[in-house]
Amino acid sequence: MNPIALLFLALAMSTDAFAAAIGKGATLNRPHLLEALRIGLIFGSIEAVTPLIGWLIGRSASAYVEAWDHWIAFALLVVLGLHMIHEGLKPSEEETEKPSRQPFFKTALTAIGTSIDAMAVGVGLAFIDVNIWLAAALIGLTTTVMVTLGVMLGRVVGSVLGHRAEIFGGLTLIAVGVWILSGHL
Repeated sequence: MNPIALLFLALAMSTDAFAAAIGKGATLNRPHLLEALRIGLIFGSIEAVTPLIGWLIGRSASAYVEAWDHWIAFALLVVLGLHMIHEGLKPSEEETEKPSRQPFFKTALTAIGTSIDAMAVGVGLAFIDVNIWLAAALIGLTTTVMVTLGVMLGRVVGSVLGHRAEIFGGLTLIAVGVWILSGHL
């Protein structure tokens, strides 16, 4: 696989993470670039590891992973999205303070949900001539950049939506989950 094709693959793998990052950024209290980069690195690291895992699985059980990857991603993203909507619908105390930092666990779960498709791609890459290390590195780097930009864009969305940004973030995660699922049915 040539480097241009790998770059397009990396961009395609990072689009759902970008959409989720906009929702993440919208729920934060004016996230700074360092927080956006932290979230980007969490997403990028997970997105880089999952094609490697998929590639290893592809060597042994590709049909099983491909048959269920979209359902796993869908379920994770819908559960996280519903949780965010629930938080956004809670009666707001006069001035509820939005967090300035996303908890690692919540961020990692979202990243796993958006990277399940990268695992399936890794399964497919096991059957073609590709440098899996280069592919994983490009996917991880592209995702880091896209998620960092998405969080900063979400900052603007969050200031427009105010307290209801959590609902927007939850709806975004559910939409990404539905998008992943619909692409496989």
